[in-house]
Amino acid sequence: MSFEKRFAIGLMSGTSLDGVDLVYVSFEKKENYSFKIIHSKTYFYTDDWKQKLQQAFNQSEEKVSKIDIEYGKYLGTLINIFTVDYQIDTIEFIASHGHTIFHNPNEGITLQIGNGKIISKITNHKVVCDFRTQDVKLGGQGAPLVPIGDQLLFSEYRYCLNLGGFANISFEENYKRIAFDICPVNIVMNHYTQKLGLEYDDKGLLASEGKINHKLLNELNNLPFYIDDNPKSLGFEFIVDEIFPLIDNYNLLEKDVLRTFVEHVVIQISNKIKSKGKLLITGGGTFNTFLIDALRKRIPNQIITPKKEIIDFKEALIFAFLGLLRVDNQVNCLKSVTGAKKDHSSGQIYVP
Repeated sequence: MSFEKRFAIGLMSGTSLDGVDLVYVSFEKKENYSFKIIHSKTYFYTDDWKQKLQQAFNQSEEKVSKIDIEYGKYLGTLINIFTVDYQIDTIEFIASHGHTIFHNPNEGITLQIGNGKIISKITNHKVVCDFRTQDVKLGGQGAPLVPIGDQLLFSEYRYCLNLGGFANISFEENYKRIAFDICPVNIVMNHYTQKLGLEYDDKGLLASEGKINHKLLNELNNLPFYIDDNPKSLGFEFIVDEIFPLIDNYNLLEKDVLRTFVEHVVIQISNKIKSKGKLLITGGGTFNTFLIDALRKRIPNQIITPKKEIIDFKEALIFAFLGLLRVDNQVNCLKSVTGAKKDHSSGQIYVP
């Protein structure tokens, strides 16, 4: 099925709570899919919204439902601001990932807030959202979802690695797309950097001044998650239950925590890269030059860091692409990635 240009908005909010990434993108399909990011912008969270989203994990079901509606209104308003600022008037649909509050697929739980019905009403456009729930109901992990985009939009790379709140990777193996979460990254490093009054470790400078605590490093590397078979995915629950208590037990200087955790991340990523070929790295962690340099020293692959627009907005772009596939009733969720019973087309569609 080929088609001429189709226009959509994609939006993504990651676990590291930087803000909401919006893209206005066009897609074409001749023999293969192609895309062009026309406009893109990150709307950074206010302290109030950061606090709400961080605390939602510990709130009652009733409170989370209220935040879901409130956050939907917030996202709808941002989209309207975005369309006015960039004079966007041709939109087939909006695809929203929402913001993950709970993700424990082994217990059949996943929740991304940002009410799609509300967004559709506020923007007066078709909205595709809630991409994970159907996959979990089909016995899958509901994550990662980006690999179908890696496969169809970034096929020239042997590996696609995203360094966001978590590191996740996708690649072809035995003619199937394989993907999984590797380990936490920014969600942990930002937590300890913020104890020093900084939002994040700029270029990894703090980590570069720290010392590796080898006992902690060994304990981190031996957590059961890293031994389990794929498919698997991570949520904030893993950080709260496993990572923070383990690190805090050592009472280290923050820069030593950061240096140790960088080493942990590099080891876990390098353990998963077992063949030659180009490695595309995107996500906020790409700007941590200390981490990237440490990775270059450990693996032989050619590491490609693309232009800033792709680094920052690849996930928002791919959620727009997932929305396109859903609107066309095409497969956007792969059983080889998530472990679901079958490939399927996932996402709820709301119309104004």
